[in-house]
Amino acid sequence: MVFSSLFFLFIFLPLVLLFYYAVPRRYRNFVLFLSSLIFYAWGEPVYILLMFFSTAVNYTYGLLLAAYREKKNVARGVLFSSIFINAGLLCFFKYGDFLLQLINSLMGTSLACPGLPLPIGISFYTFQAMSYIIDVYRGNAPAQRNFIAFGTYISLFPQLIAGPIIRYQTISSQLVKRMEGFDSFGEGVRRFVAGLGKKVLLANNLGLLWQQIQQFPSSDLTVITAWLGITAFALQIYFDFSGYSDMAIGLGKMFGFTFPENFHYPYISQNITEFWRRWHISLGTWFREYVYIPLGGNRSGKGALYRNLFIVWFLTGLWHGAGWNFILWGLYYGLILALEKAFLLQRLRPAPRFIRHAYTVLLILLGWVLFSFDNLLAGLQYLQALFGLSGRGFFDGQAVYYCYTHAVLIVIALLASTPFINNVKQKLLERSEALYYALATPACLSVLLLSTAYLVDATYNPFLYFRF
Repeated sequence: MVFSSLFFLFIFLPLVLLFYYAVPRRYRNFVLFLSSLIFYAWGEPVYILLMFFSTAVNYTYGLLLAAYREKKNVARGVLFSSIFINAGLLCFFKYGDFLLQLINSLMGTSLACPGLPLPIGISFYTFQAMSYIIDVYRGNAPAQRNFIAFGTYISLFPQLIAGPIIRYQTISSQLVKRMEGFDSFGEGVRRFVAGLGKKVLLANNLGLLWQQIQQFPSSDLTVITAWLGITAFALQIYFDFSGYSDMAIGLGKMFGFTFPENFHYPYISQNITEFWRRWHISLGTWFREYVYIPLGGNRSGKGALYRNLFIVWFLTGLWHGAGWNFILWGLYYGLILALEKAFLLQRLRPAPRFIRHAYTVLLILLGWVLFSFDNLLAGLQYLQALFGLSGRGFFDGQAVYYCYTHAVLIVIALLASTPFINNVKQKLLERSEALYYALATPACLSVLLLSTAYLVDATYNPFLYFRF
């Protein structure tokens, strides 16, 4: 089940909200836990056992850590064994086939790959489970003794399939006590609908453009068509993922939770370091807190700093998928960030703003080529087309057609990827809250109606981060 579906919007969500607010507060976590299990089982009923197993194991390990907190050696053993189980499950289901194929190619063997479907959201809920165990071990959060509350944290459907990745210490108090209200509920509805509009009206249509351009052989692409295609993909993946994050944050507010922000206008960045502080913030925070800093961060000299950067970015690439393109994409950013720390940031600082922005956008778009092609040769050929090495020239009638028919969509998407709309909102609020709500309500309804109309007739409604 996905948020951008008619069944979720008009049947599942209204029923969950009805039951949630109909029961006394002490039963609301149970309603959320049960609803989350139904939400997850809707698409993958078999893998509900995997989620139960993960929940039960990590709940038990949390209690063991609380019991043996003073016995450091025992607590450390509990910590490492829990990490081994969590990472092992993730590796088995997400990377098992990839590793067997690698062994077969290196050793000349013919080991059979199980070909198991990837459990939805396993990368997200596994990282959340590990954050819980590590936070309890460090003493940053108390062990959760209520199994229903802990199960709610692991399986919470508003952010189960696409994040943001919520560290346990961020939400532990909200699992026990949270205050729902009309204002936060209304804010949640507006945030959810904004995310729905991003996903359905912008990301889906941008994805159609990318799909059309991607299907052509790279030798048939002019420079303009190739750049238009990868720009469409860059905007699609941003509105797809940030739209789902907005919907998750909005849903959280409807149920009384406050989830952390996951995107902060990444495409306005002036360098790649800034870009990764704005893109998928919860994943970057997780790797910084639980991998980069424990490895030593930047405290042990330049050599250790660069080593830690490459380890983190190798893992970041691998987290996105079991494929060489994802590993290459992660190492690509590891190299750029290492160069920026070494000297590039200092060299860029005095450059005009538009030069810094052009440098950043260029590297981001080239990175999305690596990311989007699981066939490395096809990705290389697309890179050649971007720089006019395909032999098709700068533009042709096809390029003019795509630019003409999609100009309005691209302009709206570019504008929506900046703080412009939020700035207008803030100015309206400063001038008159009554005026803001008078305009926001019909705007929200319009986006909901347009999104619903699109979904009624939609044949293209993918979600890119399902596979991650």
